[in-house]
Amino acid sequence: MTVIKHLAAAAAVTLALTGAAQAADALPTTGALVVVPAFGEVKHANDQAVATFAIEEQDKDKAAAASRVNQKMKQGVDILKKADPQASLKTQGYYTYPVYPEDRPLANGQVAKPRVPTSWRVGQYVEVTTTNLEALPKTAAAAQKVLTLNNLNFGLAPETTKKLDEQRIAATYKNLNERINSIATAMGRKVGDAVLETVDFEGSGNYAQEGARAAAPMMMRAKAADSMEVAEPSFEPGETTLEMRLVGKVRFK
Repeated sequence: MTVIKHLAAAAAVTLALTGAAQAADALPTTGALVVVPAFGEVKHANDQAVATFAIEEQDKDKAAAASRVNQKMKQGVDILKKADPQASLKTQGYYTYPVYPEDRPLANGQVAKPRVPTSWRVGQYVEVTTTNLEALPKTAAAAQKVLTLNNLNFGLAPETTKKLDEQRIAATYKNLNERINSIATAMGRKVGDAVLETVDFEGSGNYAQEGARAAAPMMMRAKAADSMEVAEPSFEPGETTLEMRLVGKVRFK
């Protein structure tokens, strides 16, 4: 029994010395200011589409090419309005470009003549913004009888983004509290000793959805006849992730 008592006493002394050594090695944290970054995100199915349709014509007569573009754009816009009355339409990107013949090497002594265009390319875009995703394939197929689908982007409607903002803030602030708890534990302090001095949301960045941009003018060699039926395309809207970042400053008592 005496041996056991001696061993127990020795063990107690060893633990006491180890704890004292650890305490001596630990840095004091009283009054420490800790900067804590936090992150949060929410996901939501896309509920808005921005589609860009285009028309382009080429002709030796610039006026003839422009006339056909104007006529077909009007037809296309009428089709879009009829197919999706709630959609928002915006025509944009009207362009006219000369088309020149290919340059040929000049023989010695020959002087280059002024370049004369052989034809003209004329085109225009129309941007369609809609939340009627169910009817979008049918709307696109109807418009493609006259126009070309040039670009398509899915995202969140402004009203949806506004509703999700509260969830995004809550998720980010929750992450801040979780990280403060972890930091306090690592420092050997109680969470109750921590006082949140500052919460900075200015570092959250700009997460507004960018609207679809019209692509650069391009040759459209294959064109569907006005009377030709176009099969409906298949679209998968997907989802959008909204992120937020904040920085908190915590001071330990």
